[in-house]
Amino acid sequence: MKKKIRDFIFISLITIIPTLLIWLPFFAKIENFWTIPLGKEGMATVVANYDGPLYIVVAKSLYNTEVIKQITSFPLPVEYYAAHFPLYPLLIRTLATFLGFPYSMLLSTVLSSIFCVYYFYKLAKIELDDNKAKWLTFIFSIFPARWLITRSVGSPEPLLLGAILASTYYFLRKEYLKSALMGALAQLTKSVGILLFIAYSITIFIENLARISSIKKSKKLAFSDISKYLPLVFIPSSLLIVFAIYQVKFNDFLAYFHSGDNIHLFFPPFQVFNYSAPWVGTFWLEEIIFIYLVSTWGIIKLAKDKKTVFASIAGVFLLSIFFVSHRDILRYLLPATPFLLFAYKDILLKKEFRPIILLIIIPIYLFSLAFISQNKMPIADWAPLL
Repeated sequence: MKKKIRDFIFISLITIIPTLLIWLPFFAKIENFWTIPLGKEGMATVVANYDGPLYIVVAKSLYNTEVIKQITSFPLPVEYYAAHFPLYPLLIRTLATFLGFPYSMLLSTVLSSIFCVYYFYKLAKIELDDNKAKWLTFIFSIFPARWLITRSVGSPEPLLLGAILASTYYFLRKEYLKSALMGALAQLTKSVGILLFIAYSITIFIENLARISSIKKSKKLAFSDISKYLPLVFIPSSLLIVFAIYQVKFNDFLAYFHSGDNIHLFFPPFQVFNYSAPWVGTFWLEEIIFIYLVSTWGIIKLAKDKKTVFASIAGVFLLSIFFVSHRDILRYLLPATPFLLFAYKDILLKKEFRPIILLIIIPIYLFSLAFISQNKMPIADWAPLL
């Protein structure tokens, strides 16, 4: 029991401290840090970061269109909010009784991040000793920088990743009901949760391929083995629940698909290199090629190491971003990044690599400050959001 408490304290510290350090210059209203202009708005800059305030609107309105219309902070149609799934706003609303909506949003992100990092640690402990698991977990707490940024502002991604990691942990332990329930939480958090169900379907097919090839054994598979996976249908079922809510609130079962320019999937793939696309807007895109390269090799390595679940999840998310046309491509890949860290764990855990991690903490921190200072929504009136 004492070790579990110590482990939880460790997880909490490596989750909270980096976020507090990022908040510190804004809280202190430091206008310039290391020559980086941070502005004069202080913590309002952190709260205003995309897409946090939009989730506050959902938390306050619960998709009530009349309430949404009264929140005049953003000139957006009510259907736009159908792109923002309900679980994260519900967490915000639950905590808002004590802190008000803006800071309950940040607290929701922090608590979700602890949940996420905790389950990463539990996954790491499956195959690593305690010290190595903690070191890899520390790396995950700050890398990639886009992940650290996301879990330091109002964002559903920590809750999404936490639910995915928890679901994966229970899937590996063959506790399929728990896996399904956590997967359902992921689905209730963001639309991409359905990709987890697709990844599990691929995993089940691959792991049972040899038995499926035999007709006699496939009959046994159909009656005995497949039934244990049935709880996983909770994942797509939860998506239908969200759509049913939209039918009631927006009078449109498919409101998510009518929410405007929130869906950035296009054919043919790789349209992110179209600099004239609305959510791209630049030709400085070479690092995306490196994201594709590192991710693809990581998935191949996971497959070679027979980590079928990890490879399937990372592979499905990577395949999906090939069709995403958005400059912030790494944010869409975040659900795959924990599994990619496992792919490269042999390098990341080498003693020779530790000084490199310590070195890049500085650019990670500076990039995070710069990004947050500029990635804020223009909010005309804060009063309806308080």
